[in-house]
Amino acid sequence: MFLSEVTNQAGTFFHLVPWAVLFPVIGLVLNMAFGRRWGEKGVALVAVTASGLAFVVAVLLWLSLRAHPEGAVIQVASWMTLVQVDWAFRVDTLSVTMMLVVGGVGTLIHLYAVGYMHYDVRYKGDPGRYSRFFVFLNLFIAAMMILVSGNSYLMLFVGWEGVGLCSYLLIGFWFEYDTHGRPSVANAQAGNKAFIANRIGDFGFMAAMFYMFAVFGTLNFDRIFAEAPAVAHSHPQALLVITLLLLLGVTGKSAQIPLYVWLPDAMAGPTPVSALIHAATMVTAGVYLITRSHVLYDLVPAAQHTVALVGALTALFAATIAVGQYDIKKVLAYSTISQLGFMVAAAGVGAYVAAMFHLITHAFFKALLFLAAGSVIIAMERAHHPLPEEGGHDAHHGEDPEGFDPQDMRYMGGLRKVIPVTFWTYLIAGLTLAGIPPLAAFFSKDEIIAETKAAYPLVYWLLVAAAFLTAFYIGRQIFLVFFGQPRSHAAGHAKESPWTMTSVLVTLAALAAAGGLLNWPQPYLAAWLGHTLGEVEAAGLNPVVAGTSATIAVVSLLLAWWLYGRRPLPTPETPDPLKALLGPIFRGMEAKWWVDELYWAVVINPYMALCRLSAAFDVWVIDTAVNDAAWLTDFVGELVARWQTGYVRNYALSIFVGVLLIFTYLLWR
Repeated sequence: MFLSEVTNQAGTFFHLVPWAVLFPVIGLVLNMAFGRRWGEKGVALVAVTASGLAFVVAVLLWLSLRAHPEGAVIQVASWMTLVQVDWAFRVDTLSVTMMLVVGGVGTLIHLYAVGYMHYDVRYKGDPGRYSRFFVFLNLFIAAMMILVSGNSYLMLFVGWEGVGLCSYLLIGFWFEYDTHGRPSVANAQAGNKAFIANRIGDFGFMAAMFYMFAVFGTLNFDRIFAEAPAVAHSHPQALLVITLLLLLGVTGKSAQIPLYVWLPDAMAGPTPVSALIHAATMVTAGVYLITRSHVLYDLVPAAQHTVALVGALTALFAATIAVGQYDIKKVLAYSTISQLGFMVAAAGVGAYVAAMFHLITHAFFKALLFLAAGSVIIAMERAHHPLPEEGGHDAHHGEDPEGFDPQDMRYMGGLRKVIPVTFWTYLIAGLTLAGIPPLAAFFSKDEIIAETKAAYPLVYWLLVAAAFLTAFYIGRQIFLVFFGQPRSHAAGHAKESPWTMTSVLVTLAALAAAGGLLNWPQPYLAAWLGHTLGEVEAAGLNPVVAGTSATIAVVSLLLAWWLYGRRPLPTPETPDPLKALLGPIFRGMEAKWWVDELYWAVVINPYMALCRLSAAFDVWVIDTAVNDAAWLTDFVGELVARWQTGYVRNYALSIFVGVLLIFTYLLWR
């Protein structure tokens, strides 16, 4: 179960694992130095190649693990001898699974971004940022590879902070604009929000590491996991504290209650960022952390119950909000939070293989949903405001409704006829998310639900309710975007995206459709991860749960059709049929249950008031005291300076008077 520390292993590619980090680093350095000279094609070639080579390394590691599933630890350098941590890469079936997802999906998104960012930088009027974007994207791949391959909590934390930095940089990439390209600081504020929320979670992770070192004397995975049973027997509360502090880190990075609020605002970043960082890879780091720490969680049932409940509540709560959104990316953002809740709940009930299975399939279909949404947005933008090389002019602006927003689904409609490739790939991804058989999420999501049914009834029913809402909100989105009549000029005159974008969509659609084969009908993934997680029993396909879930998904999609597929679709000026049906409940969903407002009222406004009070105290007390001390010093200096006349006779007189006073004092004593 635990790996032996070795530097190499004959006949394997284990020694290549550092290159999974080095290739993206080389790519970003080259683009930093020469990107502006090379232009878009040169920058794209370097960035995509760097990410692709990292994926090739992951594939070679996978091939080596098939022959030597015991894996290896590749030590690169001595790092911190005080805490007994080396800079070492851990090659096992869990880390390489994550590396394949990061490298594979990351490379596809890099390729998609080649076409997407061509339009984005042109619309924003700053082509010089093309190279900067790919520098950040390569940096993210490097940080994520460190996170999933580190051999200690400290090295994992380096990657953890690295992807947090990249998230901040990419969310606020267009920091002068809002999501609609208008001058604003909204994107910068969204980046700050993500950074601060993640720092709160990171505090929990750091506190867990400090306590780990106090208890175990090391941060190395193998030593901690080997000593954990003895610690659980002698100090059970210590492991409870450690696992709950790790959970706090997970709620930040994987957007769980109560720290999920940053992820919807993160949609301010370019769509490839949403797909790569906030759907497929970075936000799954918390799921990976719990799975990597499974030895600790298995010893603390109370922590497992807490993790499962947090995940299930998040899954249902975020799904309710997704139902009431109109921004195409906001719906997917809350969907991501909800699906992460499924994964966290699975890890909480000890179904680590099910959590990883859904993590992989989610990377496929959710990345596809975001990228297809990006294709929709670009198509709407191009129709609303064509580029000069497309015969563009500003005449179309007047043909669209006032306040036109290319991301608002109420301005869309009928797009299946004008962007068919995007439509069919979006439909496949949407049905996969809904859990329609035989698409990938039907198997991965049902495995999670089946695992919770017997042991955690409350978690089971929360996830079932979340699954029902999931199928409904994705059905609602598909009808609003692609069916009915166009509800704006842009929707009626949209054009399909270039091949660099659509080819990625088709590839991800194939993966989303066939991804279920990873663990069904044979439990390949369970056997593969068993080399790292120990003997695990695959839940398999429970006919009752599967049949129930499929029925729920179909009924939910039919309900979405009944509300949105049989009548004229809503516009910003016409009411939503669901709003008429649910009334104040829908208004709560639309307002995201006023959680952001609650944070402002309870946390942010009091904090800002305290800041203003502190600033006033600084100005009127601290600064006044310092300024008065300076004035007093200056006054005394000026007073004393009057004695400095420059005449020797005056100084001699002063000395004489001083000596006289001294003698007088001595005589008096």
